[in-house]
Amino acid sequence: MDVLKVLGSDVRPFRERKPPWLKVPAPGGARYRELKGRIEDDGLHTVCQEAACPNIGECWERGTATFMILGDTCTRRCGFCNVNTGKPTFHDPLEPARVARQVARMGLRHAVITSVDRDDLPDYGAGAFVGVIRQIRRQAPSCKVEVLTPDFRGAEMPLAKVIAERPDVFNHNVEVVPRLYPVARRGSTFERSCRVLRNAKEMGGEEVLTKSGLMVGLGETHDEMVETFGLLRAQGVQIITVGQYLRPTERHLPVVRYWHPDEFKALEEAGMALGFDHVAAGPLVRSSYHADEHVPRPAGGTVGPPYDLARTARGGRPRSGVGPLAAPAG
Repeated sequence: MDVLKVLGSDVRPFRERKPPWLKVPAPGGARYRELKGRIEDDGLHTVCQEAACPNIGECWERGTATFMILGDTCTRRCGFCNVNTGKPTFHDPLEPARVARQVARMGLRHAVITSVDRDDLPDYGAGAFVGVIRQIRRQAPSCKVEVLTPDFRGAEMPLAKVIAERPDVFNHNVEVVPRLYPVARRGSTFERSCRVLRNAKEMGGEEVLTKSGLMVGLGETHDEMVETFGLLRAQGVQIITVGQYLRPTERHLPVVRYWHPDEFKALEEAGMALGFDHVAAGPLVRSSYHADEHVPRPAGGTVGPPYDLARTARGGRPRSGVGPLAAPAG
């Protein structure tokens, strides 16, 4: 498919000066360096690193992180994603215990668990999510658990296995408006993702919050975004996130335009008007950004280091050259 026929010919060049609201200092705090070393020593993967997330320093300092399980090679090739594509390597059966151990050692208050797509596995990787949830409950019982899963190719049994563990949040990103699926999410369909979200809510009921995320910058309009919000709300989705797509390499989809912070504010207001419990929209918002704020916590129930709520993604600035929305799970 000719990408420019869908996105239009007026796209941004890969090497150009980004708007001022898209620049932040590179991470480098003492806690960031400590956690980076621990994760590398354990041979674990985080989306924060794999997708070059601009918020990595802030999130790690505040006690939240997103772990990517089932390896670092995806069986699909989404046009926006910076994660490796190919034939996955052997899956480590001890990975759930190692992830949970790292969550406990890091003193996390909120852990997000995601994965590459594993269409090569009989259960599409659902068993690994189950294992990680169980291990975190044992090794770090104060930590909230959010799962950001693939679509499991629409199969209900793998999804049911994950929901049966009652994660605090079930997240599945639709990523883009339906019109852009043929170029942005090859191998997936918007309808299938909606079905996953609807089934997750029906299975989890009030015990599991449901969440999805989108990005802008690929030629979608405000009206298209609001219409997509409505479709997600109809599936029972309670939380949505919206952020700016940033092209990771010249091989990935080009950016059509950079949305202004005021436009994100308008999306946030439109989402809240549709009845979502929480809408996070901003240039630097990523699926897991400030994810801990979306989940009610018991009074006085905090773990991990102190954190600063003053910084938000609405007017923040990432360093140049960062990747797209951190969401390998398709």
